Order: sequence, then structure tokens, then C-alpha cells
Amino acid sequence: MQSDLRALARRIEAGMRIALPVDYAGVSMAMTGPMIRHGAGDLHLVCVPTGGLQVDQLVGAGLVRRVETSAVSLGEAGGAPCFNRAVGEGAIEVRDATCPAIHAGLMAAQKGIPYMPMRGVLETDLLANRPDWRVADNPFAEGDDPIVLIPAIRPDIAIFHAPMADRAGNVWIGRRRELAAMAYASAATIVTVERIVDDNLLGNEMSAAGTLPALYVEQVALAPRGAWPYGLWGEYGTDIAELRRYAAAARTPEGFRDYMSAAAREAA
Repeated sequence: MQSDLRALARRIEAGMRIALPVDYAGVSMAMTGPMIRHGAGDLHLVCVPTGGLQVDQLVGAGLVRRVETSAVSLGEAGGAPCFNRAVGEGAIEVRDATCPAIHAGLMAAQKGIPYMPMRGVLETDLLANRPDWRVADNPFAEGDDPIVLIPAIRPDIAIFHAPMADRAGNVWIGRRRELAAMAYASAATIVTVERIVDDNLLGNEMSAAGTLPALYVEQVALAPRGAWPYGLWGEYGTDIAELRRYAAAARTPEGFRDYMSAAAREAA
């Protein structure tokens, strides 16, 4: 256990593939500033399965080379300005996906197999833009029966925020099974939490089923309100006004820099 988020950010190296969760599943916004100040760039972000504010800020800071996602937006606050600007300028590569395809790739990595078959993207434009997705014949069918093979997605590090962890490093994620999928597929997982509890979360029948074992967690750090301005289930709601304030500021590169500079001063 530790509380030095800067030390955790130093775990990230240039060129790594980083898995980040959807906005309602526990985004570790507490790690965003330390990641930006650490400055490891050329990152490949894997959104599980969509991205939002954290992705936008990392892109705006110039740390991202590629985003693999089924969507990036700020939800009710509108589009993701830095992401949209970077795409328009050709500054980043976008690997379009679908939500099921992202989860299929993570599942393949979790199972230690090279790919996972799925049908939902057959006869779509996605196949023309994803040469790493292959169409093959179903070996168990008689006649023509194509199927798409989604390669395993193996992130170097998964990063998310959760309500609590115990002193052994077990993390309670409740029903947010996408967080478990990220951790199972990744080489390492970093988690920030609202609080550390003394009870063994795996030893309690009421919490065990929703607990990610410490086996899959490399580091846990205490970061109260670490998802803000996003909300965290059972803890606090999303600050829509702050998301809108960011969206308005980040419409220009200068506005983005001013917003992030002010945020860094407040965090210091």
C-alpha cells in the first residue's frame, strides 16, 4: 500500500499499452495528473470499452500515439475536444473497435489464447480498417460459414479506481466485471481506492464475489475522491458542471493548458 501517486506513475514507460475503464466503472482520475507530469509518451491506450476525460487529457498532453476504442466522448458534456482535435490533425492513430470486440480481445488474453472468434462485425466497414482482425472459415461448419478472429489484447498495465481495498491488496469492484477483465488480461494492474479496510474482503461472504484478488493487483494507493469529476458507484455522483467546464476550456490548446495548469496547482 502507498499514497505516492507519482511513484505509481513512474511504473509507466514510454510505448506501453495501457488499459483504462469506461467512465462509469471507476476511472482513476487521480492518476491522470501524475501520469502527465511523469511524461512517458508514445502510449497505446485501450479503452474498456469506451474512453472519456482521462483519455482526452492524456491525448491533450501529447502522451498518446494510439487509441483503441469503440468511442471517446465526455457524455453529457459533449465531445472530447483534445481527442477530436488530434484525430482531425492526424496526430494520433485510432483503432476503431466495438464494445464486444474489445471484451473479446481481453478475454483471449485472459485465457492465454491468440484470438477469440466473434460474428458481430462481419460485413461491416470495420474489417476494412482493422487488418489485424482476420476472417476465417468455421472449421466445424459444413459449407461457407465465415467468422472473425479478434486477436488477444494484452495491456502492459491496467489502471482504475475502486471504492476499497483491504490490507492484503484485495480490491472490491462489485459488479464492475470489466475491471476484472482488464486485470486478468494485463501484465500488471494499478488501483487507486477511496479507503483501505481492515476486514479481509475475500473472507467475507458478502464481499468476496465482488472482490478482485490481490494476485492480480501490483499496487494499491489511497486516493480519496480519486475518480472526480467522474462519480464512483455507491460513493459520489459525477460532477457534470466540472466536465462541462473542462469541455469548454479544452476547445483550444491554450484553454486546455490553462485548465491543466490550474488543476496541477490545486493538486500540489
